[in-house]
Amino acid sequence: MAIYSERIRSKLTAGLAPVRLEITDDSQRHHGHAGAAPDGMGETHFNVAVESAAFAGKSRVERQRLVHGLLADELRERVHALSLKLTAPGET
Repeated sequence: MAIYSERIRSKLTAGLAPVRLEITDDSQRHHGHAGAAPDGMGETHFNVAVESAAFAGKSRVERQRLVHGLLADELRERVHALSLKLTAPGET
């Protein structure tokens, strides 16, 4: 059951109106490492790619802060790591 990935998708969709959103649960690669959930149920490490007009004119740090703000609850509760690729339309 992918509770946190769905919460991430919902919050990023509502907050950023992305034209592209890819979320990959990469937790299995971190099993036994710091931040891995002891219950073995995953949803602690995610790769997230977002393309959104909300990022236009913002620095890399501003974009990351925006995403971290939207996902603050998830980061406090269970999500240990987010690998982020954040672009505005037309950027690569």
